[in-house]
Amino acid sequence: MDGVPRVPEQRRAGRPAALRFCVLGPVRAWRGEEPLPTGSPQQRALLAALLLREGRTATAAELIDALWGEEPPSQALAALRTYASRLRKVLDPGVLVSESGGYAVRGLDAGALDLATAQDLGTEADKARAAGDLHRARALLGRALHLWDGEPLAGVPGPYAEAQRVRLEEWRLQLLEARLDMDLEQARHGEAVSELTALTAAHPLRERLRELLMLALYRSGRQAEALAVYADTRRLLADELGVDPRPELRELQQRILRADPALAEPSAPAPEPVAAPVRPAQLPATVPDFTGRTSFVTELSDMLASAEGRVMAVSALAGIGGVGKTTLAVHVAHRARASFPDGQLYVDLQGAGQRAAEPETVLGSFLRALGTADSAIPDSLEERAALYRSVLDGRRVLVLLDNARDAAQIRPLLPGTEGCAALVTSRVRMVGLAGAHLVDLDVMSPEEALQLFVRIVGEERVASEREAALDVVAACGFLPLAIRIAASRLAARRTWTVSVLAAKLADERRRLDELQAGDLAVKATFELGYGQLEPAQARAFRLLGLADGPDISLAAAAAVLDLPAEDTEDLLEALVDTSLLESAAPGRYRFHDLVRLYARACAERDEQPPGERDAALSRLLDFYLATAAGAYALERPGDRLVDHLHTARHPGLVFEDRHKAQDWLYTEAVSLLACVRQSTRPASLERAVDTLWAAVDLAESGTNSKAYESVAAALRDAAERDAAPRAEARALICLAYVHSITGRFDLAVRAAEHSARLSSGTDPLAACWAYNTLGVIAIYQKRFEDGESLLTRAIEGFRACQDRAGEASALCNLSRIHLDSGRTHSAVSLAQQGTDMYDDMGHALKGANGRYALGLALTQSGRTSEAAARLQEALTVFQDSRQQLWAGMTLFRLAEVDLAARRPAQAAAGAELALGVLRDIGGDWRRGNVLVVLGRALSGIGQTGRAQVCWQDALALYEASGAPEAEAVRALINPLAVA
Repeated sequence: MDGVPRVPEQRRAGRPAALRFCVLGPVRAWRGEEPLPTGSPQQRALLAALLLREGRTATAAELIDALWGEEPPSQALAALRTYASRLRKVLDPGVLVSESGGYAVRGLDAGALDLATAQDLGTEADKARAAGDLHRARALLGRALHLWDGEPLAGVPGPYAEAQRVRLEEWRLQLLEARLDMDLEQARHGEAVSELTALTAAHPLRERLRELLMLALYRSGRQAEALAVYADTRRLLADELGVDPRPELRELQQRILRADPALAEPSAPAPEPVAAPVRPAQLPATVPDFTGRTSFVTELSDMLASAEGRVMAVSALAGIGGVGKTTLAVHVAHRARASFPDGQLYVDLQGAGQRAAEPETVLGSFLRALGTADSAIPDSLEERAALYRSVLDGRRVLVLLDNARDAAQIRPLLPGTEGCAALVTSRVRMVGLAGAHLVDLDVMSPEEALQLFVRIVGEERVASEREAALDVVAACGFLPLAIRIAASRLAARRTWTVSVLAAKLADERRRLDELQAGDLAVKATFELGYGQLEPAQARAFRLLGLADGPDISLAAAAAVLDLPAEDTEDLLEALVDTSLLESAAPGRYRFHDLVRLYARACAERDEQPPGERDAALSRLLDFYLATAAGAYALERPGDRLVDHLHTARHPGLVFEDRHKAQDWLYTEAVSLLACVRQSTRPASLERAVDTLWAAVDLAESGTNSKAYESVAAALRDAAERDAAPRAEARALICLAYVHSITGRFDLAVRAAEHSARLSSGTDPLAACWAYNTLGVIAIYQKRFEDGESLLTRAIEGFRACQDRAGEASALCNLSRIHLDSGRTHSAVSLAQQGTDMYDDMGHALKGANGRYALGLALTQSGRTSEAAARLQEALTVFQDSRQQLWAGMTLFRLAEVDLAARRPAQAAAGAELALGVLRDIGGDWRRGNVLVVLGRALSGIGQTGRAQVCWQDALALYEASGAPEAEAVRALINPLAVA
């Protein structure tokens, strides 16, 4: 704490800064930001007793009893008056008042006392929870709990203070239990396990915490541990209190034993009531198999229902061709018929075609439909629009303007009078339509898409081929028009199975040709939009469709098009406006899958010269190579790898600091890896491998590790096919590294050894990294003599290459060899040497790796305080750098330090955090290591049943991988049998 209470400062105009008080910790007072002296412990006890009475008067006798209990001093009353006098001088005039022979604190601002603030927050949280707003309720409880600053009334003597301490601590635990209960209701069970483990260690007899821990473990897939918690609790209650667990705990155990489905996930809130259907008239027929779009139907129906009493309700739907804009608009208009008893108007404005409808013509037909005689219809657009609005005055009419070209075409067609409404559909977003409610219609969800397919084809044909049906709707990109065409083709061919259709659509080059039935064709729908593009826009559409990534950034698109960013943005936003491209996020764009296939078909058909397609993808790869190399150099100053990469022919981005470089790398991860995978042709293969190596941080991120491995394997295969030893050796280094961090050490050894053979004498830096990787794996496999030889060779190689960062890495790894072979002093020295080298280079990330190695050596040297400090420094950097693997491993090592320092409760909490972080990365071997430490920590706090479960889980992981650690775990599980 900084000495300032966490209660918000309250000020009033025209008076000094308000008083503030804290009792949820040491008793303190402030005037604004100025701390006030609260005097001796007994004087603070008097202040606390008055504050806790919330303005009520306390008699002198009550206060004497509160301060001294049954044995007050002989001059207690005089002492009490002295304390009150001193407090009155410190506080504002009129705050501490004398009344009826006693005292009271009055006139405080709202929120002046931290306890009152916490109570208000708790009350608001109860209301929010009752209203179903769990997110707000949880946030309010978090704010209330944050007001605690250690033990309430800390250092305040007297029986009253002691009783209040107990009460306030009990209330804090109740708030914690309520917040944790909401954590579980919001599916935060993984995060809750660590906190609950620490809390049950601190409050072992509190059954509600044990109940929450059991539920959190069960929902995390750890059923055996959940049952072990019950067994530990039952034994502890019997030993300590001679009682059985309470009925709720026993019932939870039974529900876990029978795998009650209701326990698996938090209960879902009741669905929002859907507005009663309404019926339209004088509109195109709605399709009988309309499916899904529930949220859009509700949103648009609500807008139309609000038309009464408003000048005009206008909703404009925009989206790609075939996404179902007209179908949705017609369906909603039919539902809204009862709200517009005076009629509904409809027109197809032909905005996607070459000859869009003229507003004058449309107004003429509308006026006739509204009963205006031909002779009364004026000639000019302005006069027709004015008459149209006059005719609609006082009526409640719905106007459906379908397939609009732009805002200028529809403005004269809007009613503009109270009680009327307009629905507009267009491929262009109507941003120029003032006051319009804009709706961007996306493709269907997979569930909706499958439901539409089944409705058209029939349940009996799909029931036995549901997976194939999912393949079909996925191949259609969940686009309603494509699904309807595919389903209609299948419905008309009784001899086809769903699998036959899925196989036909699996061929991307033929997919658009397959998606046509009668007068419906996906390609024709896209052709309408493409035909209206200007030449520069059409070129951008074709070339951007060549990239494989799920989306593309503005900077990457500029590289593909070989244009300045400003010009590129203009082109991309124009494509977004025509719904041929989507704006995925600010500065990022994406194609619908079928639109991408159409763009590629256009590129093959129209792009001249043909070599421009390869050149565009080459520019994109160069952009990623240059930018990834720059990010690598910024993250690892002094590392020589960037000097040994191919020189990109296209400039990349330049970053101000390493954090912005990391942001770019993780944002671009999927698109970068897709581009690298796409670049396996001989002309681009070596640049692709170098890009992958420069993006090595993605291998450790957890989220992208599997994709990184898959791309590395594809590059290795391509290099082997093309007899490209340099590319193959570097791809193998990437592959060996990702195998090692996922615990597949045999595969890692084979890859690294092959890389060393290929790069020896031709690519010395690659060879050094291969030996370094082999040395690390030797540590894990406890081959210390081999490891020392390999790491010594790596150190010599790095020195020859003048790569000080690589040398520091190998020195820190060699420290582990010395540590595991009993040379503790030299292990500390080597790790310190490597860390110092990193620090000299300003190498924050790798410096954290050095501190990690140093922390291990210091732990075994018995210097646990220093070890914890170094590991905490490393953890801060790893978390800041989003290095999930190393953050998890550092949490694990900190748990080991806590165990060595005999802090089992902290060790258990830390090990739980490590398990959560390493859930998707690190492999079974590392997970087994963490489980062993967690078991030791749990055993240390008396939760032996749960400890046994952890060790059993670790043993299963070790045995599955043939790890030598299995024998030591067997000894933990059954020490007598091993002995």
